[in-house]
Amino acid sequence: MRARSLLVALLVAVCGAVLGPVAPAQAATADQWGFALVDNPTVPLFTTLNTTRQWGTWKTAFPADWASGGKLATGRFRVKFPHIGTPKGFVHVTPVSRTGNYCEILFWTPSGVDEILDVQCHKPGGVADDTAFTVMWSVSSGVAAPPGSHAYVRYGTSGIVDSYNSTGLGVSGGPLGTGQYSFKLYGVGLATVLSGNLQATAIQPNGAPRRCNIYQWSMAGTDIVAYVFCYNQAGAATNTEFTLSYHRERTVLGSFAPPKYFGYVWTAGNVGQTNFNYPTGLNTNVVGTAPPLGRFIVKYPNLGQKETTAQVTANSSTSRYCNLTSPWTYSGPDAVVDVICFDNAGVYTPEVFFSTFTSRI
Repeated sequence: MRARSLLVALLVAVCGAVLGPVAPAQAATADQWGFALVDNPTVPLFTTLNTTRQWGTWKTAFPADWASGGKLATGRFRVKFPHIGTPKGFVHVTPVSRTGNYCEILFWTPSGVDEILDVQCHKPGGVADDTAFTVMWSVSSGVAAPPGSHAYVRYGTSGIVDSYNSTGLGVSGGPLGTGQYSFKLYGVGLATVLSGNLQATAIQPNGAPRRCNIYQWSMAGTDIVAYVFCYNQAGAATNTEFTLSYHRERTVLGSFAPPKYFGYVWTAGNVGQTNFNYPTGLNTNVVGTAPPLGRFIVKYPNLGQKETTAQVTANSSTSRYCNLTSPWTYSGPDAVVDVICFDNAGVYTPEVFFSTFTSRI
């Protein structure tokens, strides 16, 4: 507890200049987005990815086009979202692995009119290994009208590379120690209760094994304070680039209506407004356990609509991490997300996590 209190005190030192738009204009968020499931990480470049688990904003103008991808090397896979290329935004990746494999982003960039991104995955211990995963990318600008809020940070080797806050109030933050970072997302929360959902993903351009989780989070008035801790293959805290995002009463993509079928849950319990589903409301998502120890089943009522995606991030004071055990399924109108968590050695281990799910409609 003393260590966590010290972290809170250190936040004052690292949260200096606030990054945000100077004169924000009213605008819908997100500007562009795409998501996909890579359920076969060995297909050649550029194979059309699973069409039941992908969508993007390009579909409005190019309805016949699909996200594609293919294997570049062992554990390395390239994804292409057509027609929506831009150098900004944020990416999240969640492995689909029962064996404890984990994944990171190497980079994302426009290539002509397209957005391409490379993902690298590893076995426990750090050996590169072909791994299924789910991935999303989104970019936003301007101020978003209610309901809800959305913010993200791309953190690089020397500080914040890119950031967004739908309230127009900006973000601030930086390192606390080796592999330890704190950020304040201004005005995105609720003043009375902890609310919303966080996700984090490691970025490692040279492909060395890295992963990040949410160490702790809290509210400071309407501000959200988030601590991101990152680790290497040995479970040691390691300086790492990463993305961090927050969403409340909106999708992880940052948009609302559409999509209007989405939900999120923090498994520490029905705390504040951290278990939310649109359209069914507060505390309607259900989290249960299943064998083996460390496995959880999250049911999102009424969200099994059209094309969908899911992301998971561990909330841990150690190097533990969480994956999808398999692609999500449907039970009638409900979406069922199967999650499993691991210690650094890849042993099944119970852990608190953030789960988020959205349809494209």
